[in-house]
Amino acid sequence: MSDAAARAIDAALAARDFAAAQALLRAAVAANPQDMAMLLKLAGVCRAAGQPEEALNAVHAALALAPLDFTALLLRASLLDRLDDPRAGEAWGQALAQRPEGALPPQLAATVAEAERRHAAWLDTRERRLVAAMAPVEQAADGDERRRIARFRSNVLRRTRPYHSEPTHFFFPELAEREFHPRARFPWLETLERATDTIAGELTALLAAQRGELVPYIQYADHVPMRQWRPLNHSPDWRAIHLWQNGRRVEANSAQCPHTMALLDTLPQPAVDGASPNAMFSLLAPGTAIPPHVGVNNARLVCHLPLIVPEGCWFRVGAETRHWRRGEAFVFDDTIEHEALNPSDKLRIVLIFDVWHPDLTEHERDAVAALIAADNPGLGARR
Repeated sequence: MSDAAARAIDAALAARDFAAAQALLRAAVAANPQDMAMLLKLAGVCRAAGQPEEALNAVHAALALAPLDFTALLLRASLLDRLDDPRAGEAWGQALAQRPEGALPPQLAATVAEAERRHAAWLDTRERRLVAAMAPVEQAADGDERRRIARFRSNVLRRTRPYHSEPTHFFFPELAEREFHPRARFPWLETLERATDTIAGELTALLAAQRGELVPYIQYADHVPMRQWRPLNHSPDWRAIHLWQNGRRVEANSAQCPHTMALLDTLPQPAVDGASPNAMFSLLAPGTAIPPHVGVNNARLVCHLPLIVPEGCWFRVGAETRHWRRGEAFVFDDTIEHEALNPSDKLRIVLIFDVWHPDLTEHERDAVAALIAADNPGLGARR
């Protein structure tokens, strides 16, 4: 576009002569259909002139050039909203998904706030419709089925997103991916929970005697490229009392916890030379956060039995967050992104141990054990 044409457009806009501005902009777009700026300016002028359909056509032409342009997507959503088009709610969400990071100019920030309000209202309406349609089915489902159905709906609404197993080293194919695995697959959980007081009593005695080995949970050489753990490396804020570590029984601790060790002996813990079983008391200091991370090996799962849990302590795996509650055990896949927080001013202690993934056959367990032991002894224990 020539400087003269640009000045003529600006002059027409300053005079609010939308017809003249539109004619000049249409000519500019016809001469250069790839001019994104002119297409968006034409859309803005058409909107101001009360011609939302033509404005929308110009925006669509701009989006054909740059489908993820934030400004164009916002303008599209506002035009669909003005036209009472049922696609408007989703369009607001598509625009918000491309919001740039950092502070926005005040005028744009106000537009984004309105977009968030309208998109949230659309999501709420859509959710109510889906809930009503699915209610008869959910009423007939059991608890675990209802939980998965609700998550399906939440994923569709994009209130949550799918998470997958992403172990850092060992990925065994075709194992069920679940953030928290259903209790029905682990009938020994009830026995474990009934022993909560006994296990907690042994822990309390061990701490009082001060004869156990209490070590930082995270220990690796400073040169290792593991930035996510740097604030907690060798830190007293997250410590462990190991009962089993890398397949080695830690006598200084285990000898003082005979009932706990006897119970662990009944559970399907992996036996891998130099790597597992692993079992420990995990001590998380007040005000300490464990950053999002994933584990090493999806062939085994991890069990938590909360023993000392101050109010507000939580644990997230994937899109599901649970609050630890004393004596309520659960099994989760630590190769799915997870994190934790102790926001209280008291110590949180959980018994943690690993178990085989129940989808594995005996031969598959043997194959996993053989490979990990041969590949890198001790690696399977790191989390």
